[in-house]
Amino acid sequence: MSNSKWIGAALGLALCSTALASCSKAPSNDSGSAPAAPSGIALDDRAGKEIRDAIAKAPQHGLKPELFLKGGESGEALVQAALKYASALANGYSDPNKLFEVYTLPRAKTDVRAGLQQALQNNHVGQWLDSLAPQTEEYKALSQAFIHYAQLAGQSGQQQIPNDRPIKPGARDERIPAIVAVLRAGGYLPDANTAEPQQPGQNPAAAAPTTYTRELVAAVKQFQADSGTKPDGVLGKETIAALSTGPAARARQLAVAMERLRWLQREPPKTRIDVNTAATTLDYWRDGQHVDRRKVVAGEADKPTPQLQSPIYRLVAKPTWTVPKGIGEKELAKKSQAWLRDNKFVMKDGQYVQLSGPKNSLGLVKFDLQNNQQIYLHDTPAKALFGLTERHRSHGCVRVENAIQFATALAQQENVLDEFQKAMQQDDQSFVKLTQEIPVRLLYQTAFWDGSRIQFRPDVYGWDENIAKALELAPGPPTKIEQPQSSDEDVGP
Repeated sequence: MSNSKWIGAALGLALCSTALASCSKAPSNDSGSAPAAPSGIALDDRAGKEIRDAIAKAPQHGLKPELFLKGGESGEALVQAALKYASALANGYSDPNKLFEVYTLPRAKTDVRAGLQQALQNNHVGQWLDSLAPQTEEYKALSQAFIHYAQLAGQSGQQQIPNDRPIKPGARDERIPAIVAVLRAGGYLPDANTAEPQQPGQNPAAAAPTTYTRELVAAVKQFQADSGTKPDGVLGKETIAALSTGPAARARQLAVAMERLRWLQREPPKTRIDVNTAATTLDYWRDGQHVDRRKVVAGEADKPTPQLQSPIYRLVAKPTWTVPKGIGEKELAKKSQAWLRDNKFVMKDGQYVQLSGPKNSLGLVKFDLQNNQQIYLHDTPAKALFGLTERHRSHGCVRVENAIQFATALAQQENVLDEFQKAMQQDDQSFVKLTQEIPVRLLYQTAFWDGSRIQFRPDVYGWDENIAKALELAPGPPTKIEQPQSSDEDVGP
């Protein structure tokens, strides 16, 4: 069996094992769709072989070859398979606007029909197909990691590790061998056949298979950092749950992450702010260079921050907060008058308004965005939240760590620093327009590459499953996920 076919078989096992049920029962993504119009494109034998060979490599992209070829296609059927596969690589197999009520990130737009015709004229169909997926280092790293986890899933079934009690460094525990196996499979420990020298002064008994040694603690800390759990070396409930996730689930998570990258335009703005709401981090790119990374607080599980792109067009110094009626009725109406006065809430036109000041829920600076969802970035008086590992604590908007420092840097780069500093010296709300708008992308990546390592984060919003269904990597049809804020919930800090 060829390597690509073996990976494809492993992919099937990865996606149909553990809690994922049988993928053979997943409905086709094209069920009920109208037949494609005749392409008018003719294939010679060489082009047909290149198309089949390319589709056989679909598992490298987290895609099942049978999504495109059932076997034996030729002529027009093979052309349609090529166009469908090309579109999946270039634009994404699924349509995020059919999966999410709110998705305003600019999409990749490639005319695959014209591309195929050009590739046929130049006799490089296979090369053209290989060029369509994102060519970034992140996408390549996700692909390699996916192949690794799909292979692991095909080799053995990982059992759940009981997480009823923690394991502290130096302790003995019968679960250690299972934990060691997971760490080795993930590359956090050397292979079992590699001899490791004993640490100077190390007690030989401490290296027993059931002992949580210093070497294992170091490996666990790296695993925790890569999994979004507190890197304290303690094998607690969250860490053991992450260790029990299994290669099948990790493979699917990586496949979904690649699909999300295929949705995006290939050349994002060179100056932009990217917020990964799954990882609760912000990255700032200036003229194509990565210049800043900081923590953020994003929407709670039932108040998700939507996937959108909109620009920062102005900074707001000493902002006031007009409280949405829903939040006012559910949260503020229960507060005492003394509490409301102490936190500077007043009533204006039947609505709560929090006046400017250090206790304002927006903090001392707001980054105004232009979007229909009333989502923006802002400061916060609750600085302690940035010290937490799990930072999904807002009503939907994004709180930025050291926001005044960040706003000052933006103001300086946009040549409005003097105006911003004067505004910050005032007691009341004032506005500072930027000389150019800075695009902000609110992304949701539960698996990503941080520039050196693959990172995984919990699917707090539960959105991965819907994409997996659209890719036929999970049973059942996908549904359109509504944004709570656009129905009966209000957005707030």
